[in-house]
Amino acid sequence: MSTGRPLKYDPDQALEQAMLTFWALGYEAASMQALLGAMGLSKSSLYQRFGDKAQLFERCLRHYCAEQSREMRRRLNAAESPLDFITNSFYAVVDDPEASRARWGCLLMNTATELGATDPALSEALHDGLGRFRGVFQTAVERAQAAGEIPPDRNAQVLAQYLVSSMSGLKTMTKAGVTPEQIRAIVAVILRGLA
Repeated sequence: MSTGRPLKYDPDQALEQAMLTFWALGYEAASMQALLGAMGLSKSSLYQRFGDKAQLFERCLRHYCAEQSREMRRRLNAAESPLDFITNSFYAVVDDPEASRARWGCLLMNTATELGATDPALSEALHDGLGRFRGVFQTAVERAQAAGEIPPDRNAQVLAQYLVSSMSGLKTMTKAGVTPEQIRAIVAVILRGLA
């Protein structure tokens, strides 16, 4: 029995390129032509492997959240202290070496703003993504509490939600062109809220 022609492209790399395109342009502005060009695929190959544009976008959003949260956990585990991880995560919004991507904002929050919960699958992906980010920050807060860096009587889950919402606001402000100096001043206020 024939298994068909072998794939002539790397599906993971194609998905990564699609994700970057959606992240840079937004869902509506990312045309099929732009996606096909970035992915190096024909329309039939895209549909065969990834489905339609909406299905591709959902996969890209889930990929983004998985990759970002994995990197956050790596940085948390490598940090000198849990509070250092939190502090560095927030200052990285302005000190990110990939400055062009910093201006794209956060794909998860961009999606929530652009599309909201218009589709059940997308709504679930947004919920899952928020949960991933909140989970990393909650782990960091709990470790910081155990280390005496954050008062132990503070609600770790609420502080984690506070950090996610603050991060989302910062990334949106950066995307809107707020200066690095202003962002750093806001970060200092956010971090004082953990005390």
